[in-house]
Amino acid sequence: MVKTKIIPPAQGAYTYPLLIKSLLLSGVRYQPGQEIVYADKLRYSYKTLIERIHRLANALAAAGVKAGDTVAMLDWDSHRYLECFFAVPMIGAVLHTVNIRLSPEQVLYTMNHAEDDLVLVHDDFLPLLEQIQGELTSVKGFIQLSDDDAKPTGLPVLGEYESLLAQAPCQFDFPDFDENSVATIFYTTGTTGNPKGVYFTHRQLVLHTLNAVGAMGVYQSLPLLRSDDVYMPITPMFHVHAWGVPYVATLMGIKQVYPGRYEPNRLVRLFREEKVTFSHCVPTILQMILGCDEAAQTRFDGWKMLLGGSALTLGFASQASARGIRVHSGYGMSESCPMLCSSYLRGEELEQTTQAQLVNRIKTGMPVPMVDLKIMDASGNSVAHDGESLGEIVVRAPWLTQGYLKEPEKGAELWHSGWLHTGDLASIDPQGRVEIKDRIKDVIKTGGEWISSLDLENLISEHSLVTSVAVVGIADEQWGERPMALVVCEPGKHVDTQMLEAHLQQFVELGRINKWAIPKQFRFVAEIPKTSVGKINKKLIRESERCIE
Repeated sequence: MVKTKIIPPAQGAYTYPLLIKSLLLSGVRYQPGQEIVYADKLRYSYKTLIERIHRLANALAAAGVKAGDTVAMLDWDSHRYLECFFAVPMIGAVLHTVNIRLSPEQVLYTMNHAEDDLVLVHDDFLPLLEQIQGELTSVKGFIQLSDDDAKPTGLPVLGEYESLLAQAPCQFDFPDFDENSVATIFYTTGTTGNPKGVYFTHRQLVLHTLNAVGAMGVYQSLPLLRSDDVYMPITPMFHVHAWGVPYVATLMGIKQVYPGRYEPNRLVRLFREEKVTFSHCVPTILQMILGCDEAAQTRFDGWKMLLGGSALTLGFASQASARGIRVHSGYGMSESCPMLCSSYLRGEELEQTTQAQLVNRIKTGMPVPMVDLKIMDASGNSVAHDGESLGEIVVRAPWLTQGYLKEPEKGAELWHSGWLHTGDLASIDPQGRVEIKDRIKDVIKTGGEWISSLDLENLISEHSLVTSVAVVGIADEQWGERPMALVVCEPGKHVDTQMLEAHLQQFVELGRINKWAIPKQFRFVAEIPKTSVGKINKKLIRESERCIE
């Protein structure tokens, strides 16, 4: 330990804790009349947001919630969710954002594992909780969330959300406490076993928010979120706090639009009517939006879109750009809160044509400020930044989760050697730009050679009639593994195996891939399996292929 000089603070000096309540100070100062919008159902000002957060805190306290308790939330993306992002941790409790797309068995596991005390539940999820109520081991009460008239339920509800807020006092004295107190928890699913609980402290969320404000706003090549933008999330609020952007938007005091349940036509209408300029989502959700009926009559000029969660192919990026969307790549993971990298173009690159820019925009990008990132080989040695050498991305940053709830062994595995291990295989070029080549578990090993499934997906997507693609490795007696591609084509258009083999052959001749990288099989499907947060579910694809064989 290095010995440094520490001067004690003056008597009476206030040691400012990094608490979520501090994120509420600026937005209402600068823009008290700015709007929070919930679909086509409700809109109110930032001044009202602050009052509602105070009322919610009083309602939670009246329901028996105290510091250290856990409050579960099952809702669509809404103003209520935004209010809970603040009110629950600000009273010292922990907000558990329940993944509503998990199976009932997994929802039950996560709620018992988190030891939820109070549950806020939207009418649409009453049947789910009624099904598992008898097995919930720690829940003491429920608050009902209704968009219209409250639906009847057998759950012992304490009241309906809006009614409880209306009855609650409009002032609450939010206390100071240790900034390292846990603020939120959610569960991430892996390839095996039960979901793992990922948790973040007040300090981590405040630092992530402040960093994101700068990373998304100060660079000329990355003007994603500025004071005149209109923000609409298309990443579920149960997943990594909607990538942390609601905290950022609230600090900035910009207009926020919460769409409720994701329905592509409604999202397009909200984009038009509310003049949305910035959103974030996974590529598969954007594909659904661009393919809906409302999109056929809509130009998307001015819509900046941060895409992450899975690789953005050049073919799809070109399609989105042609419709007016300005695409940016983002990289992170549940355990990283999530921001680690974003696409970054230097001055001369900003002068290039749109198509030339897209080549760099779809890459993983540059580590954002305060992220210490490198690539490491299997022996723990750092790998050269030459754009060719591959290694696992490992990171350090002040907002990374410090482990998994009640699973110290898995936490120690995550933080092996003092770096957070992402499981992503990448290269870094001499300019510092990161390019993920694959998940380590998704790399295809054929005849002693490694093939990147992401590279293959990118090349196949460049075929003009391919709308989406997923590549996995399947067992092969001679080579160990060979690539197999699931392909979705434009409706009403014909594409066959011979056409795609010929399409890939041109890249063999150009030296971009080897001939053995051409997939052994192509399967043409109507839809590619997705995970609960909209990523391509390669685990399920591999399992399905084993069953087929």
